[in-house]
Amino acid sequence: MGEIIDRFSHIRYLLHHHPMFTIGILLCAGYVLAKIVAKFKLPHITGFIIAGLFFGKTVSGVVSHEMGESFTIVTEVTLGLIALTIGGEFHWAKLRRLGGPVIVITLVQIAVTFLMVTLGLCIFRLEFPFALMLGVIASATAPAATVAIVQSLRARGRFVDYLYGVVALDDAGCVILFGIVFAFVGSMLGGTGGPAAFEPSMVLFALKEVFLSLVLGIAAGFLIHFSVRRNMNNNEILIISVGIIFISTAFAIVTHLSPLLTNMASGSVIINMSIRNHRIFRTIQPITPPIYALFFILAGTELDPRILLRSDILLLGTIYILFRAIGKYFGVYLGCRLSRAPSRTRRFLGFCMLPQAGVAIGLVLLIEASPMTQSLPADQRLLIGDMVNIVLLSVFVNELVGPPLSKYAIIRGNEMEE
Repeated sequence: MGEIIDRFSHIRYLLHHHPMFTIGILLCAGYVLAKIVAKFKLPHITGFIIAGLFFGKTVSGVVSHEMGESFTIVTEVTLGLIALTIGGEFHWAKLRRLGGPVIVITLVQIAVTFLMVTLGLCIFRLEFPFALMLGVIASATAPAATVAIVQSLRARGRFVDYLYGVVALDDAGCVILFGIVFAFVGSMLGGTGGPAAFEPSMVLFALKEVFLSLVLGIAAGFLIHFSVRRNMNNNEILIISVGIIFISTAFAIVTHLSPLLTNMASGSVIINMSIRNHRIFRTIQPITPPIYALFFILAGTELDPRILLRSDILLLGTIYILFRAIGKYFGVYLGCRLSRAPSRTRRFLGFCMLPQAGVAIGLVLLIEASPMTQSLPADQRLLIGDMVNIVLLSVFVNELVGPPLSKYAIIRGNEMEE
């Protein structure tokens, strides 16, 4: 037994010696597990996450926390490409046909989810400011899972148009709501050293961040369009497009803007400048499968099953997950009824809103690292730590349960269309 452990430790040392070893192992293991879960009618994403969980620090330890941090660029690139793909669905003709209903559905489901989760956590005696913050984080939806499933199914149609529209607008609405709520919570907690007045400037700062992110994305989109409009070589189109995407995404990150909003705006500009720009998305698409796979595998390495052993986290996490699911489904249903969306959309679109990952984790870690949190008393800082665990538990559950439900809903929605 000792010899086996020594051999495993030696293999783990070799994997840590160069990240390419680890990337290769993760991709191969993710491929195998994706094939296995596919036999149980589960999407490949589930297999990738399970592979990441096995190789993460809490199971085998092959991918340590420090190594995971070195792969941050994978997350940034993946979210940038996903946001670009979603933005590419915002063709003006399509928005003119679906824009009103999509906006109504998005706003209603964000509001209903926010209120449901906040109310549910308050009922179970979580302090109101912390319930508010978890409520706004609950409104975030993971676009990565949705895009990957739609692309794997090669699904098209009006149901997918509604889905892409709501998912794309959801994170924008979540970021704006987060800025307002976080400013309000800061005034409630007096995180600057005592009770503070509510400062409208904090809300304006959040809105400024959204505006500048969109401006950056629009500029990048125009630059890509004018760089490739007379170029017919797919390889050259790929090189210049990816280069500009990387530059704009990196600039958004280092200037504390939103790379998601930036790339959504870029994709929207590209697709509306010329119908021929579809070739840009077609050229980029073949390079995305291994990047998406590695993104979900690395997300799995961050999951910690040990949080299930804490009864308080398990209770509040269950309430968060349950009330979020209710808020998402019935929020979409209510929004569809108000906007008179097709019945198939009312019945199935809500199931596609359950996955939750990068945006939610990013927002809760932003709260944990904020100056306001550092100035809070020790007991309130512990509650912030509990919030992180609750969100991670939600990610663990929703990234396993959400993708299969999304796949089912997309298939059923398109079947009813046909």
